[in-house]
Amino acid sequence: MSEQSKNLQQIGQDILLASRNELYLNLPYLDVVLCGLSFQPGENLTLSLATDGQTLYYNGSFLAERYLRGRVLCNRAYLHVLLHCMLRHLAKKYQHAPELWDLACDVAVENLLDELHYPCLEFGLVPIKQKIYGQCLGKMPVITAEGVYRWLQKQNYTEYQLAQLQRAFLVDDHGLWAPPEKEQKQRVQQQDDQWRDRSEKTRTAMETVLAGEATGGQPILEQVKVATRDDVDYRAFLRRFAVPREIMAVDGDGFDYAYYTYGLQLYGNLPLVEYPETKEEKRIEDFVIAVDTSMSTNGELVRQFLACTYSILRSTETFTRKVNIYILQCDNQVRKETAIHDLEELRRYMESFELSGGSATDFRPVFRRVQELQAEGAFTSLRGLIYFTDGMGIYPQKRPSYDVAFVLLEEPPISVKMPPWAIRLVLDSPALERTVKELDLTLDSDIEELPQL
Repeated sequence: MSEQSKNLQQIGQDILLASRNELYLNLPYLDVVLCGLSFQPGENLTLSLATDGQTLYYNGSFLAERYLRGRVLCNRAYLHVLLHCMLRHLAKKYQHAPELWDLACDVAVENLLDELHYPCLEFGLVPIKQKIYGQCLGKMPVITAEGVYRWLQKQNYTEYQLAQLQRAFLVDDHGLWAPPEKEQKQRVQQQDDQWRDRSEKTRTAMETVLAGEATGGQPILEQVKVATRDDVDYRAFLRRFAVPREIMAVDGDGFDYAYYTYGLQLYGNLPLVEYPETKEEKRIEDFVIAVDTSMSTNGELVRQFLACTYSILRSTETFTRKVNIYILQCDNQVRKETAIHDLEELRRYMESFELSGGSATDFRPVFRRVQELQAEGAFTSLRGLIYFTDGMGIYPQKRPSYDVAFVLLEEPPISVKMPPWAIRLVLDSPALERTVKELDLTLDSDIEELPQL
């Protein structure tokens, strides 16, 4: 190795160390993340930086050139790579189309960097970036890689347009994200678990800092909440609103086989006891589903949520043939109210479903209407209400007598303060699709027959 190459390697390492120190002074709550990668020269890199989740490979020549243009560029590049790791973008690549996922991750991270108003990171506005940020924010409350990926899938960009966007957001090399062999997937999973742990520690540190009304780190906290979110079983979540009911079925658990077999042995074919003809199971009967139909709610996502909820409710494990389900559509007032009393009504409702509304969001009219229905005797034992929404609206101050769950498809901005009594469930679109596929029913035909909104 030539003396010049050694010097460039040392220069590159010194630049990264200087960037890490400056970032730590400005963002101390990222201390665990800032020390998460070791440094190693990678002179064959086509860009200045790359990582496999464990090591940060750098090109000293590229870093030196970038540093001469401004040390802020080096700070941004270093934090750009770390944010990819902290937000667990690397391990999720296998579930998505590589090119679109790489671009979605870069858009999410660059937007995050542009929202951090620290002198060590501010580099001015880039028009094409601001345009993409604005278009994404029109479709999602918080710009995440998952949300941008779904948005990109619907844009039908040409190869040239995609190349332009990739060039605008490109900072690091993502070539080391995908393991070349299946045997390395276990290693990738272990690294992902490590970064998840670091992200959770960072989240705890940030919530502690922000609790003291410190400002500047809210955008990172919003993204970290997405990265550390647990996978949700919506089917199991929905069952919590069921109530015990006695049904006509053989109860094998409540049957004592000792007396049964003793009777057969003693009297031949005469058992001393018989199987119980009824058993107790938890079933959903009285229930309210509220749908936010404001302008910020996407009709296709509402349709997907209702299709999934319908599929779960009609399963034999949770749904009795005679039910009492009210479906309310509301923006700033209740636009439509439908009472469902049996499976066939639920089927017809899903086949002819239409979204009603389009104004601002106010959650209070739904709770007032449910209170009126309770006073009228419409419910026998109302256990809960599920409200499908983006989370942004006016909440009631008083807790109702039943459980309330707000189901969100995206993590809402940190400025949105839900009441402490509300159950909050973030359930993304892939999770809804996965739940439907896991149900042992003819759900594919059910969903395909639903009309487009």
